[in-house]
Amino acid sequence: MQTAITPRNGSRSASSRTIELSWDAAPNHAYPDPGVIGIVYFAELEVVAGDAAARQFEMAINGKLWSKAPFTPQHLVCDAFFNSEAHRGFGGDYNITLNATANSTLLPTINAAEFFSVVSMTNVATDSKDVAAMAVIKAKYEVKKNWAGDPCAPKTLVWEGLNCSYAISMPPRITRLNMSFGGLSGGIPSHFSNLKAIKYLDLSYNNFTGPIPKALSDLPFLVVLDLTGNQLNGSIPSGLMKRIQDGSLTLRYGKNPNLCSNGGSCEPTKKNSKSMLAVYIAAPILAVVVIGALAVLLLLIMTKKQGSIKGSVKPQNEASGVHSQSRNGDTHSLLQVDNRRFTYKDLQVMTNNFKTVLGRGGFGSVYDGFLPDGTQVAVKLRSESSRQGVREFLTEAQTLTKIHHKNLVSMVGYCKDGEYMALVYEHMSEGNLEDKLRGKDSNSTSLTWRQRLRIAMESAQGLEYLHVACSPAFVHRDVKTSNILLNVNLKAKVADFGLLKAFNHDGDTHVSTTRLVGTHGYLAPEYAAALQLTEKSGVYNFGVVLLEVITGRPPILQCPKPTNIIQWVRQHLAQGNIEDVADVRIRGDYGINSVWKVTGVALKCTAQAPTQRPTMTEVVAQLQECLKLEEHHMI
Repeated sequence: MQTAITPRNGSRSASSRTIELSWDAAPNHAYPDPGVIGIVYFAELEVVAGDAAARQFEMAINGKLWSKAPFTPQHLVCDAFFNSEAHRGFGGDYNITLNATANSTLLPTINAAEFFSVVSMTNVATDSKDVAAMAVIKAKYEVKKNWAGDPCAPKTLVWEGLNCSYAISMPPRITRLNMSFGGLSGGIPSHFSNLKAIKYLDLSYNNFTGPIPKALSDLPFLVVLDLTGNQLNGSIPSGLMKRIQDGSLTLRYGKNPNLCSNGGSCEPTKKNSKSMLAVYIAAPILAVVVIGALAVLLLLIMTKKQGSIKGSVKPQNEASGVHSQSRNGDTHSLLQVDNRRFTYKDLQVMTNNFKTVLGRGGFGSVYDGFLPDGTQVAVKLRSESSRQGVREFLTEAQTLTKIHHKNLVSMVGYCKDGEYMALVYEHMSEGNLEDKLRGKDSNSTSLTWRQRLRIAMESAQGLEYLHVACSPAFVHRDVKTSNILLNVNLKAKVADFGLLKAFNHDGDTHVSTTRLVGTHGYLAPEYAAALQLTEKSGVYNFGVVLLEVITGRPPILQCPKPTNIIQWVRQHLAQGNIEDVADVRIRGDYGINSVWKVTGVALKCTAQAPTQRPTMTEVVAQLQECLKLEEHHMI
């Protein structure tokens, strides 16, 4: 309201005494004449001297008088005009005119304007039964995503994890629901069976228990049901089995150890019971015989190897469990992995004797490699001078066998061959985010704002999984742009899990660590000062990453004295110009609103007090909204 426009020419001709605003409302076949509600704002910014001088004008829309009487704005007083009923255009064309009256000695002005298209809400809201079912599911599991308002409408704000069908003559229906990796527990509620139009239902990798509800068999359009990675028991309902057999349904139920797939009762038959009775009788007898034989054999070996050599070397193909001896002499397992195990010779072959280095870090060097089937991999070999020891290597390997998410780098296998230790990862062909932002990758152009937004959102989803879906939760203590890797499609995956720290939610507010790990410029203040680690410490790390994504600058700037990126951004934003903050390499190709919103999220993440920072779930929801804003801007 501190600025206004007026006609360019100050003469008294009719054309120069008129302000005209016109546009095409772009009607479509569903809304051929949407109608418009307009709001125009006025405030007199000039000092009008004397009674003879006056600014007075009339307003019209498509030639129809809008104001009942000539209007005179008041000095430094905000006023507004609006229509209570929608104006109808001519094929969607609208024209607003402000005409100075014959008595006016000054030209018309206008400070601001808003115009809203009015559309019918008939068949826009989601089907009421679907809405009721989703409301119960949301309340039961206390979903913290962007689940607010109508599930399917408008299209740009559809709830995360949902796909909907849209038809002009019918309300939207939910056709896909993905609640995988959601940390859901208890029995599968019957409310899912109320989504009668659903085709794809994904409840995988949760903690659901109990049987599969028979009511799911009654979903008429269901073609894929994914129940992988739960704790379900009982048998698959006969209705689902029948649909599996006739090919109308795909059911995924792996990694449910207590679930029967025979479609009938899981109770043993009488014949099986008799067989098991024989086993119960024979097993103890056999166990006694085996234990006795082993005892005799062990005695002979100990007698034969008196004065055995200490520190003997294990063969290269040692058992998959890597063991370590504690100070009191007890041997305990530090690692049990199901992934493929490689020898050091295997690594030499797959990397062509460690020919091509992809990168170097505190753990060691990362080499380019290929498996016998041609799959490209990255081999992370621990160096002798590494500050990360055996335990951190084992921690990373052990952790990677437990966590699986589309935005976390997957481990293909590992090597623990004598003194040689290595991890074999999926290959990320586009390198890391730091190189992309700094322009170190000379073979590619700078990332667009939309690409940066998507990379940030995907990285946040990976961290959210560590914070929310894992039990206990994990905090990645070294979140930084060099640990966000990109594949050929620029899909982001968080890497380098050697510094993960488990965090128990049960009443603990923080975890006290014995030493500071991480990277300068990213460390949260409470962690750097008092070694107090929380999930909000990881949020702080990610906030710094977000600021790098926005500015393209490193976390510590030299301008001319060292300044962290948070202070630099706050100082520039105090002047109210986001263009001074946004990376010049984006070349203005962005929506100003989405940049402001992401910057706001980043500054909240980097708040001094942990309690003032959002959760990673909230960050993900905010970034998804920012991405939708940007996609709308691109349209």
